[in-house]
Amino acid sequence: MQSIQVLGICGSPRKNKSSRFMLDFALEAAEATAPEIVKIELYSISGKTFHPCDSCHQCERLGYCRKTDDDFAELRDKWLAADAVIYSVPVYHMGIPSQLKSFIDRVGHSVQEGFNDRALKVMGFLTSGSGFASGQESVMIFLNSHAVMMGCIPIGGLWPVGYIGVGARVPYPKTMRAAYAEQDEHTVEVVKATKELGKQIVLVTMLLKSGGAQNRELLKQNGGFNLFLQRLGSS
Repeated sequence: MQSIQVLGICGSPRKNKSSRFMLDFALEAAEATAPEIVKIELYSISGKTFHPCDSCHQCERLGYCRKTDDDFAELRDKWLAADAVIYSVPVYHMGIPSQLKSFIDRVGHSVQEGFNDRALKVMGFLTSGSGFASGQESVMIFLNSHAVMMGCIPIGGLWPVGYIGVGARVPYPKTMRAAYAEQDEHTVEVVKATKELGKQIVLVTMLLKSGGAQNRELLKQNGGFNLFLQRLGSS
């Protein structure tokens, strides 16, 4: 059976807050689903630097982003190698933090435009905001669009905390850890949905890679699947 590499990206500039709390549960559930084949890795953008994309289009000629004096290439290479990606992101002004937006802009240009390829990764999204309607859905809609733009497969959440990801309410200054320790009903539901998302990501990735291995020649003939085929070849 082929191995599955799951990358968890903690998209919060702050350390060990709600985004990391949710991501830890998702990654643990992913690994527990098939521990003999699943390999997990967690990457935090906290303390990292990602310069913004200036749409120079040099990546179309070079095959990679010309900006090499930051942490973009490190995360890009992990992103490319992963079979599945779980983003855990706080709401910043009804959207995602600027550091993560810079990474997504640049990976979208330098990978998608540079190679014109379908990455065919399975993706899941976790987010947290200070209220029940404080931008969680806006963040998940954006990240689902990112998945589609990159030729990936987004996995939804579990009712009642999200259909297109998992959205948590964390009333400031309370933390998710404290709320979970108190068995707050909403936070317990969030953790349950987060674990289920981690599990489903692995199951769908297993189906995807198994089907890809069986239809490898067909994918080669039709083109546009090089990134996916490269991952199959390294498994």
